[in-house]
Amino acid sequence: MEIKDILTLIDAVSASNLTSFCYEEGETKLSFEKAEKQTVKISNMNSEEMVAARAAEESFVSCDQNLCTITSPMVGTFYMSGSEGGEPFVSVGDHIKAGQVVGIVEAMKLMNEIESPYDGVVEQILIKNKEMVGFGDDIIKIRPAR
Repeated sequence: MEIKDILTLIDAVSASNLTSFCYEEGETKLSFEKAEKQTVKISNMNSEEMVAARAAEESFVSCDQNLCTITSPMVGTFYMSGSEGGEPFVSVGDHIKAGQVVGIVEAMKLMNEIESPYDGVVEQILIKNKEMVGFGDDIIKIRPAR
C-alpha cells in the first residue's frame, strides 16, 4: 500500500461517521481511530509504511535559509480565524509557540486545524482568508526561534 492510498483512507474515515476502522492486507495492518477533534490517528503500520508516513507528515514543513514554510496537508478552504469575523489565529509579527493553531483548512465539511511545529515569529501569511488551498500549497512562513 502506498502513502497516497493511506492518505485516501484517512480522508474517507475522517469524512464518515465511523469512530474507528481497521484494515489488513498481508503484513500491512492499519488501525484508524477518530479523536474528539475529528482527526485520524495511524496506530499500526509495518516499518516501511511508518517511514513513508513520517516523511509525508514532515513534508508539510520545509525550511529554506532562515525561514520555514508551513504547507497545506490537504485540499480545502483556508480560514484565518475560528469564526466568521473573528480575530485571526496569527498575524505577521506574532510570536508563536509550537502546537499553536495558525489556521484551519476545511475539507469535506471537516475543520482541520493547522498547527505550528515550532516556536518562532510569523514573517508572511501567503494565503488569504477563505482562499482555496491545494495539497502542499505554502500557507505561512515562520522564522523559527533559536
